[in-house]
Amino acid sequence: MNSTIPKSPMKLLVVEDSRTQAEYLRHILENEGYRVVLAVNGLEALEQIKIDRPALVLSDIIMPEMDGYELCKRIRSDASIAKIPVILVTQLFDPVDVIKGLEAGADNFIIKPFEPQHVYSRIQSVIQMIARSDPDDRSGTGIEVLFANSNHTITASRLQILTILLSTYDLAVKKNTELSETHERLNSVNEELQVTVKKVKLANDDLINENIERRKVEAALEKANKKLQLMASITRHDLLNQLTALHEFIELALMTKTADPDNAWNHIITAEGIVNQTVNTVRFTEDYQKVGIKSAVWQRLRTQIDNYLKHTSLGTVKIDNSIPADIEVYADPLIEKVFSNLIENAMRYGGKSMTTIRFTYACKDDTCTIICEDDGSGVSADEKEKIFSYGFGKNTGLGLFLSREILNITGITIKETGELHKGARFEITCPHTTIRNSGLS
Repeated sequence: MNSTIPKSPMKLLVVEDSRTQAEYLRHILENEGYRVVLAVNGLEALEQIKIDRPALVLSDIIMPEMDGYELCKRIRSDASIAKIPVILVTQLFDPVDVIKGLEAGADNFIIKPFEPQHVYSRIQSVIQMIARSDPDDRSGTGIEVLFANSNHTITASRLQILTILLSTYDLAVKKNTELSETHERLNSVNEELQVTVKKVKLANDDLINENIERRKVEAALEKANKKLQLMASITRHDLLNQLTALHEFIELALMTKTADPDNAWNHIITAEGIVNQTVNTVRFTEDYQKVGIKSAVWQRLRTQIDNYLKHTSLGTVKIDNSIPADIEVYADPLIEKVFSNLIENAMRYGGKSMTTIRFTYACKDDTCTIICEDDGSGVSADEKEKIFSYGFGKNTGLGLFLSREILNITGITIKETGELHKGARFEITCPHTTIRNSGLS
């Protein structure tokens, strides 16, 4: 509170079209001991002044019917009330406001939103200025000022102009201080935000790594579950069927051994075939169980094929191994079985006319392909994908299925692309991360 500001009976007229703003301004003025009267626009304010002259007018600038500039001009143009101090209240503070205010004859400004101490100090400043002003100091002709591409005529006294300019400067300094403090707070918040962003980024990176590991574990579990399901299927279904059939043919042989020995012997031969099939199935489960157990390693392709051929006789069929000696593939250690299965598959289904099995190698862009082709009977279009299914085929239907599973460990794929009656052609496609030239010969 400022004890130097006159108390009641000083009357202040507040001109404000916003009821909320008017009541708030009345509240802070009455707390300081002033008697306050309200008007909603300039016309009503002039009527109030005629009824009961106030000691000072506080007027909003933007109002309907008559704004604050026009009200101030009307007060200054009426000799009977021209001496009443007028303080303009504005929400925006622009240099043009100051010029227009001086041109209209305003004594000072108050900026919204209101700060009680600021309102008190402006009222006190105006009252003190009026008490010290020289009646002869106000110019009758006025000063012509060009500002913002507009001409303005200012008739205010030197003290009035100086007071407003000092008030404006004081407000500018205050706002600049507030802006600097706000800027410092923003810098501090920004630094904290950057630290938080870094922490969030680290947490996000950790989460990404965790997700990658989780996906790897999920993929491994999915493969393991698939293997378990297949192994269970083989044990429960295939072996049971084979053993049941074996039991039936043995019973038939026993029943007919005396009455029909030749037919009984045929049943025994059939049973022997079932035994061989059962042995192959059990051997497959052993091989399949090993897939993915050991870590993938770099292996020379040509060597894998040559190693198999050392222990195999192909008769009149020729093997053309044209894969360069320094080409290595990153795959499951069981990859030798892939090539042995392809050769055995060609020998079993290629037909009597087959003469050659050829292995070649080609690269394009980031992908390299190992090709195994023969000049045998080939594969029909409707069987090109089926031959990789478990249990499909004239024999056990296990070799090509197992080959695809072995290659899939490191993302290598296999498909059949040959033409029927022109020979089988298997393309093994290797991503660039799974094949390399070792540079060794």
